[in-house]
Amino acid sequence: MLFRRRNKPTRVERMRVAVWPRHSWSRSTRYFGKRVLRLTATPHAIAIGFAAGASASCTPLVGFHFLTALALAYIVRGNLIASALGTSVGNPLTFPFIWALTFKIGQWILHGRAPDADPHQVHQQFQHGLFEKSFESLWPMIKPMLIGGIPLGLVVGLVSYLVVYKSVDIYQRRRRQTLAAKGERLFPAPGQPLE
Repeated sequence: MLFRRRNKPTRVERMRVAVWPRHSWSRSTRYFGKRVLRLTATPHAIAIGFAAGASASCTPLVGFHFLTALALAYIVRGNLIASALGTSVGNPLTFPFIWALTFKIGQWILHGRAPDADPHQVHQQFQHGLFEKSFESLWPMIKPMLIGGIPLGLVVGLVSYLVVYKSVDIYQRRRRQTLAAKGERLFPAPGQPLE
């Protein structure tokens, strides 16, 4: 294969790169940003697809974020690739805050009050309890997170939609202008001198 690595990475190195990027978080963020901007679809389709992925990341359905994002994007007629890229909003750095916030919002909706929840404590309970306890013992924690994930997902999706729509619109407009200028330079109108 043309772009295969010369030295195959070890299993430990692949796991480390999955959690922590090889170069930096800012470079990875710029890479995902460029991937979103360069998608071939309307700004609305890309933005609503990305918003679907970002909204899906606000649910406690770990492992099903891609499927949830694809289903949401399909329902709202968004770009499916953008929805997969939108799930990057939920990552190891943001999950503790997302889960604590969804838990607080869910408790407030269900009981009219928000408990004092430390983001790291909720993250630890959810992560360790997921594999050690039964579903019945986890339900009191998952139920508020599912309910709280809906309004948080709507807010995150709306903000994502606005940011991505404006960015993609500006990028595509500039790209069309650049290509039009290049086309005029290469293929001038009849009667104009060649450069």
